Amino acid sequence: MPRKLLAVVFLALVLAPATLARPSQIMPGVTYDHRVLKGPVQAYVVTAPKPGGLYSLTPLLSNDTITGRETVSSMERRVASQMTMIGVNGDFFNWVGGWPSGLLMRGGVIEHQPADNRSALGIDTSGTLHVDRVPFNASWSGFSTIFYPLSQLNEPPHANSAALFTPVWGAATPPVNGVAAVLEPFPPAKPFGALTGQVTAIVSNSSVPIPPDGAVIVARGTAAQALQADAIVGGQVTVRIGLRKDWATVTDAVGGGPALVRGGKAIRPENSGESLTDVQLYGPDPRTAIGQRPDGRIVVIAADGRRRGWSVGIRNYDLALMLIHYGCVTGFALDSGGSTTIAFDGRVLNRPSDPAGERPVGEALVVSYTGVYAPAPAPTLSPNGDRYADREALSYKLVRPSTVSAKVVAPDGTARELDAGQRAPGTYRLTWDGLNTNGAPAAEGKYHWAVSATDDLGRASTADRTFAVDDTLGFVRVGRNARTISFRLARDATVRVAVEDRFGDILRTVARGPRPAGTVTVRWNGRDGRRKRVQPGGYVVHVAATSAIGVSDVRVPVRLRR
Repeated sequence: MPRKLLAVVFLALVLAPATLARPSQIMPGVTYDHRVLKGPVQAYVVTAPKPGGLYSLTPLLSNDTITGRETVSSMERRVASQMTMIGVNGDFFNWVGGWPSGLLMRGGVIEHQPADNRSALGIDTSGTLHVDRVPFNASWSGFSTIFYPLSQLNEPPHANSAALFTPVWGAATPPVNGVAAVLEPFPPAKPFGALTGQVTAIVSNSSVPIPPDGAVIVARGTAAQALQADAIVGGQVTVRIGLRKDWATVTDAVGGGPALVRGGKAIRPENSGESLTDVQLYGPDPRTAIGQRPDGRIVVIAADGRRRGWSVGIRNYDLALMLIHYGCVTGFALDSGGSTTIAFDGRVLNRPSDPAGERPVGEALVVSYTGVYAPAPAPTLSPNGDRYADREALSYKLVRPSTVSAKVVAPDGTARELDAGQRAPGTYRLTWDGLNTNGAPAAEGKYHWAVSATDDLGRASTADRTFAVDDTLGFVRVGRNARTISFRLARDATVRVAVEDRFGDILRTVARGPRPAGTVTVRWNGRDGRRKRVQPGGYVVHVAATSAIGVSDVRVPVRLRR
């Protein structure tokens, strides 16, 4: 079979879904889809606008320093007041020290050098992704004007080499058996120019505080001899950092690898030529990737693995084919294995493979949005007096001072404004009881929670969420150990009653089919769909009713006991 045809057939087999959920809007312009593929492989797919304006592709650094590690969800929670975001793990990292293994660049400032013979991902000022091997050419010169190599940036120097430490490393350099030159002041480490600082101290064999407005060069062996001879207290040192010339407009970058898609064609791992381990290159594993379509839209994919019965993992070549399936012409792999995580605004969406759960990593890469954001309301407002879903909790979030109008829009297009005016950054919470302004019950049907905002930079944004006013289903009652489940229907409806685990997976469908208006009671024998007794613990009884109004459902947590 020709290779091209084989790839097409293989792509069809890999992407044939066991189940396919419709992609949902997770924030304005950004969709999220959880897919179950043959294998099984649990995959999570995000599509987002081209970076620019209210949207960006932003690296987050653990603890906001090069050293140490932090979970993706924790990084997101830490910056949640500045953006709304969905993101994944970033580069491979040093397990003990936490620093990335490859390039890290934020806001035009280089914070770690690229890895040798390995690709990096760059985002330029136009929102275009670059996937290239990026050489690192850095050097320093002092009194003699001879330029000496700088081999590391914010990483302990190797034997007979020198490293530059900037404030992002932390409060002080690591203790090194060598020589340190303290530079203050010293500009941010931007490439393609001369960076000059004054030498304020020369220190031997000691950890050295890093000035908040400065930097420190630390050298070992023969490099230490050069530093001690040529960096004169009171004199100046000039540092030059070079990258690829075609990266002159790149402002943010992360490492990882390998490159997956170039020019719309998948790259086989054995042809990548990148300096990565066999585990990083081959075999099914939890994996993370990012790609870009010809129109600039971003696609992010994470796939679970190492979980028997849940997800076997995915190969890099299959990941490349998935990116192509979603229209990507450029694709890049990030860290894999237990690091693979996808989280939205600090909430983990996948099942990381480490036994302890989400792994602390060196960095994250997030799709961020700085317009008005409105979380999805509960899907159904059912003001029938059963004390469940009788009031709709509505909210919106701002990250910049903004002029806001927040409305509930009825099926006939009439609007009730619940909040308006100048608002500071923050989250604003409101409720609606399902009554019109005259106190009469609102008509049943589909409603919109519509929020518009114009921030202090003049940028307009909108958030629109839908929910239903639907009194079809109510008064759900769950007996001890969920042996009896009863509810009331206000009109004829097709129902489904299921017992689910805490992840939303169905253990047993207890009842389904049409039911007339009135009280419905069903019974469950405590066994799953394979007739095995369900173990004690926390579960959910999920009752759904589909009527002429729409789908109304209620989830009731229940604890099963022996």
